[in-house]
Amino acid sequence: MKYQKILPVFAAVVLLGAVHALAGDVKIIANPGLQADSITVTELRTIFLEEKRTFNNGSHVEPVLAKGGEAHDAFLQYIGKSDDALRTHYRTLVFTGGGTMPKFLDSDAEIVSYVAKTRGAIGYVSGDFPTEGVKVVPILPPGAQVERKLVTRIEPEYPVSLRGLQIGGTVRLLVTISAKGSIEEVKLLGGNPILAESATKAVKQWVYAAGRSQTKLEVSIPFDPNR
Repeated sequence: MKYQKILPVFAAVVLLGAVHALAGDVKIIANPGLQADSITVTELRTIFLEEKRTFNNGSHVEPVLAKGGEAHDAFLQYIGKSDDALRTHYRTLVFTGGGTMPKFLDSDAEIVSYVAKTRGAIGYVSGDFPTEGVKVVPILPPGAQVERKLVTRIEPEYPVSLRGLQIGGTVRLLVTISAKGSIEEVKLLGGNPILAESATKAVKQWVYAAGRSQTKLEVSIPFDPNR
C-alpha cells in the first residue's frame, strides 16, 4: 500500500522536473506591445490550445508555432500533447468553429520576425536564439508569486498642521490593483486617520504594470516630520 501511494507522487515529481529541465531549451517570446511580463504553464496551455484569446489583463494574443525542431519538442512538454495530437486539436477546433488554425513557421528567425511585427503575437524559439525586436516572457514555476511593478507613484502631501506639531508615523493600506494596473480600492489597515486620508488620496493615483489578474497588496506610507 505504501508503494502504491508513493509511486504516483514520485512520477509527478519526475514529470515536473523533466518539464522545467527543458526551460533552457526553449523560451517564450512576445510582441513588445503585449502586456505581459511573465506567464504560467497554465496560461501557456490555455493560450496555445486556443481556450482563450486574451490574457487575464485583456490583452489580445495570437499564438505562433514552429513546424518542428528541438525548441518545438521542448515546448510540447509544457502543452502536454504530441505534435500529432496538437495538430489534431487545431483541426477539430476549425471543423467545429471553435477556433482557427494558428501559423506554423519554418524557423526561429521567421518566428522572431513575425512576432516582432504582429500585434499580440506570442511564440517560442530555442533558448540561445537572439531575440532582438521581441520581449522574452519568462515561464513561472507553479505557485510562484508575481510582483506588480509600480509604474507611477504619487507622493502624499504632508498635512501642514501635523508636520508643525511633529506628528508622524506610518500608514498601512490594503490596495486592490486591477489586472490593467489601476487602483480599484484602498482600505486603511492602520495609522493616523488624518495622515491616512492624504496617503489614500495619493495611492489612488498610483499605476502598476499590467498583470494576469487582480492583485491585493499591502503598502506602507511613512510620514517623517523631520524630512
